[in-house]
Formats: sequence, structure tokens, C-alpha cells
Amino acid sequence: MRSRFVFIVFVLMLAGASAAWAHDYLGPQSCQGCHPDAFAAWKASPHARAREALSPVQQRDARCLACHSPNEADSKVANVTCETCHGGGQYYSRRVVMKDAEWARLVGLVAPSEKGCRTCHDASSPSLKPFDFVSKLKAIDHWSAERTRRAGETKAP
Repeated sequence: MRSRFVFIVFVLMLAGASAAWAHDYLGPQSCQGCHPDAFAAWKASPHARAREALSPVQQRDARCLACHSPNEADSKVANVTCETCHGGGQYYSRRVVMKDAEWARLVGLVAPSEKGCRTCHDASSPSLKPFDFVSKLKAIDHWSAERTRRAGETKAP
């Protein structure tokens, strides 16, 4: 028990240092191995091509990139990726951490929320239609197929 506590404190210290250096973003391919269905759903979504939706001039405008490629400036990860919504995965991406939901949250895994989505999907967006969180959440569902597949794996003999 004590060793787990020491380890968690150590990881939290590293996570704090990592945030200062912006080294905690791994890129969406780091999620693909464990979450292939979620990765495929993201890859087919407009989020995966958000930067490319901008004109060449807009691709140099920090105001546009703040939503269309928010982690690019500090972490070199383009577009709206898994980590844009779930937080930088350097510390929670390991299988042993992801098996413990509390531990994953402690080291950086974020549960997306309406507030988080509205940082970009709001009335001040230049060409955005009204944003209905509930319907849009269904449109980007990348967890249902994943959970169904995993449930089948755990029930198999």
C-alpha cells in the first residue's frame, strides 16, 4: 500500500513537471493499439482533419489554430486529437494505468465535458451553427463499439 502511494506521488510530481514542458502529448497513434475502434471513429471524424479545413492563411492564424489544432504550437500534435479532449497521455496511456480508472484520472486522463467542448463550439465561432452538446456527443460516439468489443473479450472462455 505504501509503495503504491509513493509511486502515485512520484507520478504526480512528474505529471506536474511535464505540464510545464508540454511533453505530455503523444499523438493519436499512441491510442490506436488499445482503442482501435475509438481511433477509427476519430480518424473518420472532422476533428481528425480540423487543421486541413482551414485556408493557408488561417493555418498561420493563432486564433484559428486555437480550436482547429490547439496542441500544435507546444507539442507538435496537429488537429483535434484524442488528447485534445482527454488530456496529454504520457502518464495515463500505459495499460497498467488505464486498467485503474482512478489512477488514470490522477495522472491526467480527462473526461470530456460540455464545458470543454464549448471552448471551441460556441457562439463566437465564425462559421459555427448552434451547438447541441447531446446530439453532437452522439455524433462523435467512439466508445460504444469499443466497450461492446471489450465486453465480448472478457466473456470469451
